Amino acid sequence: MRSYQPDLTPPWKRSAPVPEVPAEPDLVVEEVATGFCGAVIRCEKTAQGPTVTLEDRFGKHRVFPMEPRGFLLEGKVVTLVRPGPGGPARPTRPTRTASGSVAVPGARARVARAGRIYVEGRHDAELVERVWGDDLRIEGVVVEYLEGIDDLPAIVGEFGPGPDARLGVLVDHLVAGSKESRIADRVTGDHVLVVGHPYIDVWEAVKPSSVGIDAWPVVPRGQDWKTGVCRALGWPENTGAAWQHILSKVRSYKDLEPQLLGRVEELIDFVTLPD
Repeated sequence: MRSYQPDLTPPWKRSAPVPEVPAEPDLVVEEVATGFCGAVIRCEKTAQGPTVTLEDRFGKHRVFPMEPRGFLLEGKVVTLVRPGPGGPARPTRPTRTASGSVAVPGARARVARAGRIYVEGRHDAELVERVWGDDLRIEGVVVEYLEGIDDLPAIVGEFGPGPDARLGVLVDHLVAGSKESRIADRVTGDHVLVVGHPYIDVWEAVKPSSVGIDAWPVVPRGQDWKTGVCRALGWPENTGAAWQHILSKVRSYKDLEPQLLGRVEELIDFVTLPD
């Protein structure tokens, strides 16, 4: 006599099993209905059922019901459940990006926004990518370098910033009375933001202690600053190689000076947040 399984649904129509994952603190997930990404802050039991509170990279909190198939973990659908006492330890992994934001493992890069962030040179762009690259891909922000800002007003005019295409510009040596400040003052508009740091070059925005030196040398006026730094430190006068050495010492935002950190975060917020 032939026996039959209780479930007569063809195998190809059956739903694949979805793993249950304990909603432990700092676990980063994406809510499937809204796309909200964040780290687990807490779980609560309510009259309507269990809920989970998530915190995104901007510190915003959202509360979601812990429904079956309600979340993505590293790009795969999961069901969050309340963590039980004495359960198996979850494998550890970084929960913050190099910029200090909440990491979103497995998240797909967003289609690039119309808005942009411009920086002065290639070294600036590489440093921003090193620390904020993960955040920029999630937010869909492209960083481009200009090879100098002498023509910045014309460049901004050609870009044509607008409500849906904001432009942020990061300028080196933006201090009172500098050539850079005079150029920046000529750029105006509600949808463009020019900010800067006080350093002659972005090299100086890397903390000396991270590079293994006591301080950045003072280079006499009239000398090429980067070449003068190499000479003073006894490095070969190869500025490209010197920069790669400096960049290799940058592992997170902790290796950068606050005067640069704040300005880059300000530009990301300006380009990504609505009016």
